[in-house]
Amino acid sequence: MERYYLAVDIGASSGRHILGNVREGKLVLQEIYRFNNGMKRKDGHLCWDVESLFSEIKEGMKQCRKLGKIPAAMGIDTWAVDFVLLDGENRMLGNAAGYRAGRTKGMDEKLYEIISLKDLYGRTGIQKQIFNTIYQLMAVREETPEYLEKGESFLMIPDYFHYLLTGVKKQEYTNATTTQLVNGETGAWDYELIRKLGLSEGLFGELSMPGTTVGPLTKATQEEVGFSCQVVLPATHDTGSAVMAVPLVPDGEDSMGDLLYISSGTWSLMGTELPKADCSVKSMEANFTNEGGYDYHFRYLKNIMGLWMIQSVKKELEEKGEAYSFAQLCRMASEEGIPSIVDCNDPVFLAPESMIREVQDFCGRSGMEVPKTPGQISAVIYNSLADCYGNTVKELESITGKTYPDIHVVGGGSNAEYLNQLTADRTGRTVYAGPGEATAIGNLLAQMLAAGEFEGLKQAREAVYRSFDIKKYKPGNKLS
Repeated sequence: MERYYLAVDIGASSGRHILGNVREGKLVLQEIYRFNNGMKRKDGHLCWDVESLFSEIKEGMKQCRKLGKIPAAMGIDTWAVDFVLLDGENRMLGNAAGYRAGRTKGMDEKLYEIISLKDLYGRTGIQKQIFNTIYQLMAVREETPEYLEKGESFLMIPDYFHYLLTGVKKQEYTNATTTQLVNGETGAWDYELIRKLGLSEGLFGELSMPGTTVGPLTKATQEEVGFSCQVVLPATHDTGSAVMAVPLVPDGEDSMGDLLYISSGTWSLMGTELPKADCSVKSMEANFTNEGGYDYHFRYLKNIMGLWMIQSVKKELEEKGEAYSFAQLCRMASEEGIPSIVDCNDPVFLAPESMIREVQDFCGRSGMEVPKTPGQISAVIYNSLADCYGNTVKELESITGKTYPDIHVVGGGSNAEYLNQLTADRTGRTVYAGPGEATAIGNLLAQMLAAGEFEGLKQAREAVYRSFDIKKYKPGNKLS
């Protein structure tokens, strides 16, 4: 009898439920439910509708009962940095503000009155992103300090959903590191820093690693979805899960060298794995981050704006009555050459009213050719991403002293053939693309490793390589 596991993978724009099992050493996936997500404006801020999302989580779970495929375990992953505060009766204090809410403007200056950026990086190894949890907590302290006074529980978004399912509160390690409140040396909450910020130590309890059992579903949840199963922590930060699913060539085949990956989706997270955090000044100045990974490894990476830019352009064009698929935008980009390049990490691209206008304005300010057609705008974005990837490879090799001959692209962006070939050309590296469902696969792997389906992460990654179509792009190749 096959043993099933359920991954609930929730991204910034959509979520999906994917059932997985192991059959003859290979992973078998089945998507059983999909739903929309997005921030909504509440009380002047962009917020997540966590109540609606939890309803969707349970709706997808009901599909397992309908299919007759009851999972032995399940786990939820989401984006990073966002959280909820609960009072003593476990009621949410305020809204679940999103990282694009804009409430953190100026909070860096207030934070640096308490601790310098250099000292903060030296303690945590986390790059400055104005939406990091630490800045969000500063915003709460400024706008609604009563929430911090009344708050008795601090839970990242997936931790909150796990609590709703089980009644058990766990704080998962990989996502916790993105708060910029975890010590890079100890891998635990930095209570000295927490005290400096005037936050209650009671909000921050023991951190739990991926693979930790949270507990069974509550009786109410069991009755609603029609079954019981164990809830097991994946790497609840979606990138943490995606990196777990980077495929590994089995021994005896061509080696791909040291691991260099791009988790390509709304964000592009490009980096490698380190056994120890690099909290050096050189690392800080290059704006790399040391996020927690499976088994206390560090995901040493850089956040790049990613496919958010092209997603925003596609949506904007649709609102104007010009509907294009991503494949069409890629094709038009390849046909309408334009040399202009923008800085993908410029804050102007984080949440603009018009992505098209911001791309055009950036080019104009920089004295470059201004893109006019959808194909030209797409070409600027794709070329800019590939250019950023090339620069990041050079920085990584300079900092780590290693050479990375290959790049593994996982996640939804691994299907963007035009971008993959551009990446190979701009970096001079062979690109291995796939699997597209890396985040859900990594979520499942954490559950499967906990259940003993694989002996370790190496074996699990080899299974990923065998199970999915991995495409290869060499520098200078031409797409058919």
